[in-house]
Amino acid sequence: MTVQTPKIRLYVEHPLGQEQQVGLSREQAHYLFGVMRLTTGAQVTLFNGHDGAWRAEVTEAAKRGGTLECRAQTAPQTLPPDLWLLFAPIKKARTDFIVEKSVEMGVRRILPVQTAFTNSERIRQDRLQAHATEAAEQCGATYVPEVTDLHRLDRLLGDWPEDRQLMFCDEARAGQPATLPHSPGPWAILIGPEGGFSDDERAKLHALPFAHAIALGPRILRADTAAVAALTIWQTTLGDWQ
Repeated sequence: MTVQTPKIRLYVEHPLGQEQQVGLSREQAHYLFGVMRLTTGAQVTLFNGHDGAWRAEVTEAAKRGGTLECRAQTAPQTLPPDLWLLFAPIKKARTDFIVEKSVEMGVRRILPVQTAFTNSERIRQDRLQAHATEAAEQCGATYVPEVTDLHRLDRLLGDWPEDRQLMFCDEARAGQPATLPHSPGPWAILIGPEGGFSDDERAKLHALPFAHAIALGPRILRADTAAVAALTIWQTTLGDWQ
């Protein structure tokens, strides 16, 4: 008899393995037993970013906690491509959209950056990390990308890893072909703010030996749309969509 994979997926910060007991936090217990109405004997899928996905059974259900027990691994651990997404935060809902869609589309790390024209000077890193976790739960991933705190773009580029290529989306090239060098290895994508890059930022980016300017079609895109478009171009050219 084929055992169906449970529809509910839950990220846990706990080792997973055969017959491993997993305790639930109050928030997790509320979600499973209060919101989803699960009871003892129900099954969920667990993942922790290291041990793949596991089918687990509810062995104890309570309002403020509970216990699950791993029964069988349902998927091996997989990682997205070694791709970072750098983006300038915009309005709250659109920033949330960028984080969620980048997880769904497959990135290894998410880095909000402050540029000359960035609208926001601060972010709620913990809230964005929670959005990344929820996106991984929804899309079937076994890995949750780290969402870092806000970095100044100039400082980040000043300490850039030598082996990581950078694709930056330059609205000044609108209408030109979207071409990338077929260079394997680590990459990053940089999406500018709604006001675009400053002239100084654009000049410095073009001067970097590891940076590659790319156009995203004939029209200037909104920042959240640009993130999805850029990720699509990279994934179909160099990533795991090939």
